[in-house]
Amino acid sequence: MAECRPGYYHWIRGSLRQNLPYDRFAREMLTASGSNFRDAPVNFYRAMQNHEPAGIAQSVALTFMGARAEKWPPERLAQMAAFFSRVGYKHTGEWKEEIVFFDPAKPVEARPLIFPDGTEARLSPDQDPREAFADWLMAPRNPWFARNIANRIWYWLLGRGIIQEPDDIRDDNPPENPALLAWLESELASSRYDLKHVYRLILNSSTYQLSSIPRAEPSAAAAHFAAYPLRRLDAEVLIDALCQITGTSETYTSAIPEPYTFMPDFERAIALPDGSIGSSFLEMFGRPPRDTGLESERNNRVTDAQRLYMLNSSQVQRKIQQGPKLVALMRETRNPRDLVSQVYLTILSRYPTDDELKLVAAHAQSGTAKGQAAIVDLIWALMNSAEFLYRH
Repeated sequence: MAECRPGYYHWIRGSLRQNLPYDRFAREMLTASGSNFRDAPVNFYRAMQNHEPAGIAQSVALTFMGARAEKWPPERLAQMAAFFSRVGYKHTGEWKEEIVFFDPAKPVEARPLIFPDGTEARLSPDQDPREAFADWLMAPRNPWFARNIANRIWYWLLGRGIIQEPDDIRDDNPPENPALLAWLESELASSRYDLKHVYRLILNSSTYQLSSIPRAEPSAAAAHFAAYPLRRLDAEVLIDALCQITGTSETYTSAIPEPYTFMPDFERAIALPDGSIGSSFLEMFGRPPRDTGLESERNNRVTDAQRLYMLNSSQVQRKIQQGPKLVALMRETRNPRDLVSQVYLTILSRYPTDDELKLVAAHAQSGTAKGQAAIVDLIWALMNSAEFLYRH
C-alpha cells in the first residue's frame, strides 16, 4: 500500500483531527465508490497491491480485524472474498485517475454469503455486499473490530500489543491480559468509537507512566507491561526532532510527482503522505515502505550504521554548527551556565544536574575545546545520548 495520493492522506488526517468515530471512518473506507481524485476514501481500494477479491479480503482483514487472512483455510478466505467480488475498477482519460465502483454485473463468487464467524449474510440481489460486511464488522458483538483497534492503540503507545503481534489476532494467539483488552473494547464501544477516549485512558494510566527501569527480568516485565518499554525514536520522529532543535529542514524526494517531486522546505517527516517519498536517513533508520500494511515493516532495531551516522555524519554536524536556532542561542546567551541550561532544555527538555554542569565546565577548561566549540561538543554529545534517542 505504498502509493497514497495527497487527497487520501489529508482525508485520513482530517478525520482523525476531527475525531470522526472510528466505525464511521471504517465504514466510509469499506463502502467507498467514486474517483480517487474526488472521493478520497476509495484510495483504500486503489492502494491495495492485489485488486482480486481474495487480495482485497486479505487487506480488509489485516486493516480492520488484525487478522492475517492468508493463513486462513482456503474456504474461509474465499467466503470473505465473496463480499468484495463486485468491486470494479476502471481508468479514465485523466492521468492516474481511477474509478472504484460497485459493479452489479459481476457475479457474487459464493452463495450463500458467509461472514468470517460462520454466520450467513442476508442481502437483496442488488445490494452491495460490502455494506453487509460493514454492518457485520461493526456490530456490537463482533469479536474483531473493537479488539483490533484497541489492541493496536495499546501497541502504538507501549511498543507491545496485549495480543502480540498486533496484526496476528487468532484463537491460538491469546491476549496477555484478556480482562484489560475486554475493558478497552468495552470502553471504545460505549464511547461510540471515540479513539481519543481510548488514547486518554491509556495515556493517563499508571501502566503507561511506569519507569522504563524494570524491577523484574526485562522480558517478563515487557510481556506483563511492568515497565515502560525503552524504544529508539521512530525514523521520522528522530529526523523531525533534529530539524526542530536546529531550525533546519530536510530534502525529501518522490519518484511520483503528486503533487511534488521535491517536497517543500520544512515539511515534517511524520507528515509525508506517501511511502515513496523518502530520504537516505529514513531508510537507514527503518521507516517502513508501507507495502504490506504489517506493523513489522517498521524496523526499529539499532544498527552500527545508525550509531556511526549519528556520531560522524557531516549532515548532523552541519545541523549543529549551522542550524539557525542553535546559532542564535549561542550568539544571544552570554552567561555560560545559562547557555548550558538552554541547551539542555532545547534537546532534553530538562535542566542539567549539578554533576552535568561540572562535567561541562571541566570540558570547557580542559583546553580540548573552548567557547562555542565546547558548546558544539555538548550539543553533539546530548544528541547521541540514550536520553535523546530513546523513548523512556
